[in-house]
Amino acid sequence: MNTLNNIIKTISYKHSAHLRLIVACAATTSAFCTIGALPASAQNWPAKPIRVIVPYPAGGTSDILTRMIGAKLTESWGQQIISDSRPGANGNIAVEMLARSAPDGYTLTLMDVGNLSISPSMYTKLPFDIIRDLVTITTVTFSPYLLTTHPSVPVKTVAELIALAKKSPGKLNAPTGLGSNIHLSTLALQQRVGTQWTYIPTKGGQSSVMSVMTGDGDFLMMGVLQTWIHVKSGKLKLIAVSSEKREPMFPDVPAIAETPGLEGYSTGSWQGIIGPAKLPPEIINKVYNEVKRIVALPEFSEKLTTQGSRPQAKTPQEFGKWLVAEKDKWAKVVKDSGYKIE
Repeated sequence: MNTLNNIIKTISYKHSAHLRLIVACAATTSAFCTIGALPASAQNWPAKPIRVIVPYPAGGTSDILTRMIGAKLTESWGQQIISDSRPGANGNIAVEMLARSAPDGYTLTLMDVGNLSISPSMYTKLPFDIIRDLVTITTVTFSPYLLTTHPSVPVKTVAELIALAKKSPGKLNAPTGLGSNIHLSTLALQQRVGTQWTYIPTKGGQSSVMSVMTGDGDFLMMGVLQTWIHVKSGKLKLIAVSSEKREPMFPDVPAIAETPGLEGYSTGSWQGIIGPAKLPPEIINKVYNEVKRIVALPEFSEKLTTQGSRPQAKTPQEFGKWLVAEKDKWAKVVKDSGYKIE
């Protein structure tokens, strides 16, 4: 400290002021320095409505969760949370918008972050880098996929579906958003059993579900929120869940991993909130802490659970590590498949 003060005395008053600030911060707690360094915009956030870009059509899982959580955030913060649906390019259009937005906390994205982890290996060119241009805030829920078929498809189990696909390679089709987490999850299943089916490109989850319900598609994996209502109505036939073990909500429905040759298979939808790079840590933590509180509320948690989702709020750091690990995992599936999207 004395050495620094001696140096300060030998330079101009203007530079001296800057160095004294550094010395003061070094001599106090990091928390005090952080508060002192906060811009007014971060200290007063949120002071206006927050736009949450949803990369999929309205009515999908991400849009539903945005509206559910947004209502609670509005109660807490007194600011409206606006769900802005911007579908296209497997979420990349919306993520590019987020990456280019100001890091002030007024533009965020809630999405199936599994899709985000796949894009770097699936797309030949991306207008953003998921590590450099984005920041992880928190996950919200995990939901296993339901493996369903059109009622006319003559199968009742995963083993029968595989056998039918092997009998007529390429005849069965799965409507899906190419390059999505659901596409890669179905592709990983295909690689494990050495079979072949055809993928029909769609614009998102809702259009994929409609394709199978109308009979244009044969089967699909999709989140519980979007498919369970149609299973109950008889428009879709449920044959398995994608979690490693059976789900309490569907105790009589086997997990895909119970099928011989697919032991350990597990996948699903992780919904998470991300922001643009350089978002102030104070805003990141404020969003994380409030979302964590909301998803733990008994009425909120129960509502999600009854719809097949597990509330789970990872810390920003846990979320970041998870994203990197998922990125590496899916890179291998993409490489083995040879799929690439321009």
